[in-house]
Amino acid sequence: MAEQLTALADDRALLGRTSTAERVSDILRTRIADGYFPPGTRLSEDAIGGALGVSRNTLREAFRLLTHERLLVHELNRGVFVRVLTVEDVEDIYRTRSLVECAVVRGLGEPPYRLDGVAAAVAEGEAASAGHDWKALGTANIHFHRELVALAGSERTDELMRSVFAELRLAFHVVDDPRRLHEPYLARNRQILQTLQTGDKRTAERLLETYLADSLDRVVEVYRRRVAP
Repeated sequence: MAEQLTALADDRALLGRTSTAERVSDILRTRIADGYFPPGTRLSEDAIGGALGVSRNTLREAFRLLTHERLLVHELNRGVFVRVLTVEDVEDIYRTRSLVECAVVRGLGEPPYRLDGVAAAVAEGEAASAGHDWKALGTANIHFHRELVALAGSERTDELMRSVFAELRLAFHVVDDPRRLHEPYLARNRQILQTLQTGDKRTAERLLETYLADSLDRVVEVYRRRVAP
């Protein structure tokens, strides 16, 4: 916990003089997504509030926002904890991903598409794999899907999926072999990118639909082994 709190103290400068619960929640959301506070971790109001230099009321409001996003859970007489997803949670996350991501690809207009962000995420993943940094590969994979969603040009869709992807990272943190989870999809990311570069959105949607179904099966397999009773 000491290392995590030191990192939070470094984030204090991001708050500036206009500290708000929204900014605190942004910092904590990022830290949770990055695994600084793994699923099941109890979040201390005193320690985190002190590290960030914010009031108890501001921190509680930030906790409330993140609880609403299903990243935290409040347990009566015990405190606030980083949420541990259930198998049903994971299945629902992937159901939402399939509905949104496939609809974005299906709804693309006439090519060429603006794929710079998608291409950059693919390159990021390939660089992480070359460096055997499997956690970074998982992050790059999230970036790939985030950039796919961004092709819709919708702030509301981006906001919705930001929360979904943050929850997804909670699932990834439970996985004991991130290489096995993420590496098989690196080539598939490249394939979807290349298909979109040709303007063939129908094939890209089909590839994405199969990709998400396979990913769900893999993550659920881990959950049934490590989380489910």
